[in-house]
Amino acid sequence: MMNNADSIAQLCRYIAERKPVLQKQYAQLLAQDLSRQQWDGCLQRNVLLVLKQAYDEALAFVKTLPFDSAASPVDQGLSDLTRQALSAFNGFADDFLLLVVDKHRTSCALSNFPDEHKPDKTYLNAVMRDIAGLWQNFALTLNAYFLECR
Repeated sequence: MMNNADSIAQLCRYIAERKPVLQKQYAQLLAQDLSRQQWDGCLQRNVLLVLKQAYDEALAFVKTLPFDSAASPVDQGLSDLTRQALSAFNGFADDFLLLVVDKHRTSCALSNFPDEHKPDKTYLNAVMRDIAGLWQNFALTLNAYFLECR
């Protein structure tokens, strides 16, 4: 019988396996944008599309795992399982954003569009704020799921 630690380990493996998939999805969206000459805001738009889908799929994956929420303590409304599951994502969005920025900076196709080719701090901060919003929604939904399963 699997326990919560086994399920968290499965989630960690799942997340690690998703990283190259996210890169491929992003590259496809970027290629579509460039073929349609929709480069304005493409980094922000596509990062958010890919991460939203990744979080939705991760939540669906979590729901397939045999967690025992009743055995997990809750502190100030936060399930310990939520904390453990979220820690499996440490560096996930940051690593993805770094790869995307690097892809943009090395893209010949984007070199004529300086805002996208070399995104400045203001643009990247806006993207990170949007990512934080996605993350917050994901974390709250994940926690609600674990609390409902008690």
